[in-house]
Amino acid sequence: MRTVCWVRGATCALAIAIVVPAFADRPRRSLAACTSFDQSDKGEDRVAFTIHNGCTIPVDCSVSWRVVCAPDTRKRRAAHAGSVKLAIADGASQSAEASAAMCGDDAWAIDSVTWSCTPNKD
Repeated sequence: MRTVCWVRGATCALAIAIVVPAFADRPRRSLAACTSFDQSDKGEDRVAFTIHNGCTIPVDCSVSWRVVCAPDTRKRRAAHAGSVKLAIADGASQSAEASAAMCGDDAWAIDSVTWSCTPNKD
């Protein structure tokens, strides 16, 4: 009787020793590996920012930027911050546009572009 209990206990311990590390050592996939960012010019005064979600979960993303009007002057130089939040389903893409229309005929630049994504909490 004692041998049967010992064998069951040893078998159970062996099974746990094999199964637990198989799940514990499983590498987690980072959102950086399955999301991507692209930007492209749209007309004379707009830039489109696109985030593609290649993950198997929905993600919440944000994009921020700065439009600088008359960047090469001291007196007319003006900076305008912009940002947008995007909820992107798995396998989908969404875009946002930065516009330099507020600069009128002045030269402009778009800089300080940043983006980030986190898993959707819903």
